[in-house]
Amino acid sequence: MYDDERAPRRVVITGLGTVTSIGLGVTAFLDGLKSGRSGVKPITAFDTTGFAHANGCEVDDFEPADWIQRADPAELGRATQFSIAAAKMAVEDAGLSPEELRERKVLVSVGTTDAESRDLDLLVGQQLENGPEHLDHGVVRRAQAGRLSSGIVRELGLVDVEALTIPTACAAGNYAIGSGFDAIRDGDVEAALCGGADAVCRKTFTGFYRLGTIAPEVCQPFDKDRKGILTGEGAGILLMESLESATARGARIYAEVLGYGLNCDAHHPVAPDADSLARCMEVAHRNAGVKAEDIDFISAHGTGTHANDVTEAGAIRQVFDSPPPTISIKSMIGHSMGAASALGSAACALALTEGFIPPTINHRETDPEVGLDCVPNEARPARLNVVQNNALAFAGNNAVLILGRYEEAV
Repeated sequence: MYDDERAPRRVVITGLGTVTSIGLGVTAFLDGLKSGRSGVKPITAFDTTGFAHANGCEVDDFEPADWIQRADPAELGRATQFSIAAAKMAVEDAGLSPEELRERKVLVSVGTTDAESRDLDLLVGQQLENGPEHLDHGVVRRAQAGRLSSGIVRELGLVDVEALTIPTACAAGNYAIGSGFDAIRDGDVEAALCGGADAVCRKTFTGFYRLGTIAPEVCQPFDKDRKGILTGEGAGILLMESLESATARGARIYAEVLGYGLNCDAHHPVAPDADSLARCMEVAHRNAGVKAEDIDFISAHGTGTHANDVTEAGAIRQVFDSPPPTISIKSMIGHSMGAASALGSAACALALTEGFIPPTINHRETDPEVGLDCVPNEARPARLNVVQNNALAFAGNNAVLILGRYEEAV
């Protein structure tokens, strides 16, 4: 166990696990980001009869049994399956075995918006058709939100572990990563598996559709003719550990977690507030020990709605005299809800390591109200040192993560 009198530990990312509509695993995800791949296709998760349009970004090449051995995959909801798979990918990518991880004290922290709402949709249908006394007990059991984190614990056989499920909606992935950063920095745990997971469900699609924010074809963040979001799904899990631990075992380091900022303005259930987001970015910069001019690019929340894009751009201009390139990977993978900012963080870590800025695809003409360089349609080579990942959520929950390039001292 660490000596609590020591200075705060530096925290690094050594493993990435990604389940996305543009590829499974870090190699496929990286290739998709570099090539500007689109994950858009017609939704198949539920009957879309009656909707004028129903495109989304589903994961269509995922086999749960490839990743889950210590439980029957049928006993787990789809978001839990994604969460477990991404965690196992991250552990393998970090060059650790489950046995080695079991010897450490570990935090498992998974953010989500909907948890297993896909199963809740199913239960609602069963109740309407047959009454509550005929609900499928197996579906009831797998609909628990806590399984997104406890499923990882079970699959990896972790014994000295804290497990959290964080429900702060579309900012939940960054919230979870922040919790892991704090726990490692303070010496409370030796490793952390943190991120987010969600699955496409009728409830959320219908909610956004009724708000008039579902795009008919593709997601076009920051574009003058953007028409809204596309719901997506997947999981992003980061394996984090102290720099001391990583260097001792000769691990590859994707990035250093420099700090983060959180706030909640509770301004409105669904309308973002520019002043609040600007304050959150400033908190993140102070926590990370950086200045606005140090940021080389921003991975924006960038949903493709008018309210988000204009508000987020306005907040960025409040903080940055000359805003850096600002992109949205939601143009490729849709809005994966609780997984969104975790996958954004994974994209930022890869960008630092691989020397590029991912593109904002489907872009034709930048909205003058936005006025940012959104790296349209094609990835851009760049040497990056500090990057920022924004996340906004309903009810004013904001979370901003700052990552930095790690270079060995000479």
